Amino acid sequence: MSHQVSITGQITPDQVPMIAENGFKTIINNRPDGEEPNQPTSADIAAAAEKAGLAYKEVSFAGSDLNQNHVEEFADFFNQAEQPMLIFCRTGNRSTGIYEAAKRMDLLDD
Repeated sequence: MSHQVSITGQITPDQVPMIAENGFKTIINNRPDGEEPNQPTSADIAAAAEKAGLAYKEVSFAGSDLNQNHVEEFADFFNQAEQPMLIFCRTGNRSTGIYEAAKRMDLLDD
């Protein structure tokens, strides 16, 4: 990634204030709700992000379901969002995949 983009595994709403304190301005979620029991919902993380003053976007997809529409939606938001940004999914692999796909397609302005 870059010094402006970090990728991580699942975050929780109670971690969002610390994410903001660490200087992040934007969170992108690539994990669909309901993948496993007790997983925080996108709505809960979005609410915590709003409360902390962070931009939030969900571009979620199952691991093998990444398609052109996901990549374009991700890139469109990425290019207009304030950095630094944190991108997450369950393990970080999906987020790395969509970020790298957007870079390969020359869709990112970074």
